Amino acid sequence: MSNEWQYQIRIFLSGRFAEIARADPANAALKPLTEILSKHDAALKCQYDAFADYCAEAERHGTKDNPLYAWTKATIENPAKKEKYLKSFTLYVDGHEVYAKELADALEEDLKPLVGGALIERISKHDTNPANNPQPPAR
Repeated sequence: MSNEWQYQIRIFLSGRFAEIARADPANAALKPLTEILSKHDAALKCQYDAFADYCAEAERHGTKDNPLYAWTKATIENPAKKEKYLKSFTLYVDGHEVYAKELADALEEDLKPLVGGALIERISKHDTNPANNPQPPAR
């Protein structure tokens, strides 16, 4: 097993900006964020939308014996979790969901000045080490 993990940055936008980012990611109201994303060849994906897309794809191919589908579907149907994930955005770099630590660190560093302002509530960095991540439910 490799000691080189890949990373992902997630940002949590304030309610108004989360709605704008989902509907119109190029909106001028997001300019401070989009300038940073452009610099890093990065794009936003709302986690709620990613979960909903996953469920739709699973439903097209069959959901029998798919505990991850059941968990994901229950998550997006839970009002409190829906509210949380509507504000959470995964940052894709060069089209990739996970990327080298150096890319994640540089992106995180450039985003830090926006944290705590009107736009970004917080940032989180995740790695692909299974020990640091919840595993899919067994059933």
